[in-house]
Amino acid sequence: MTMEQYFEDYVEGEQRTTGGRTITEADIVIHAGQTGDFYPHHMDAEWCKTQPLGQRVAHGTLVFSIAVGMTAAAINPRAMSYGYDRLRFLKPVFIGDTLQVAVRIKERRPHSKRTTHGIVTETLEATNQRGELVLACEHLLLVERKCQ
Repeated sequence: MTMEQYFEDYVEGEQRTTGGRTITEADIVIHAGQTGDFYPHHMDAEWCKTQPLGQRVAHGTLVFSIAVGMTAAAINPRAMSYGYDRLRFLKPVFIGDTLQVAVRIKERRPHSKRTTHGIVTETLEATNQRGELVLACEHLLLVERKCQ
């Protein structure tokens, strides 16, 4: 789905929420293979039983990737990702946890050099099935202006 939205169309405080997505063992194994991160915290169930968390934990980068992907519902040809700030992994995510993501438009501001674009900052918060905040960050979007 395509939805054109210019810089001026973004409304501070506007929010959207995704559906749920359950983290699987396959997610962790595939992510380990893609990244080379085979630390025992993610891969060794028996070793994890001897550790404080007691079970395998999903990679933070996996949780981030899935959370961001969950928010990608529509293609906006007037915007592109400009980066992420203030990324925090607040609680561990385990196999079987179900994530839901809320995105809120935090602010709009002019771009310091490109008068044809502005920066939209949206907060992204992922929670688990118990409503606990597991990940938070800010997503910066470079968005074309209507009025140039």
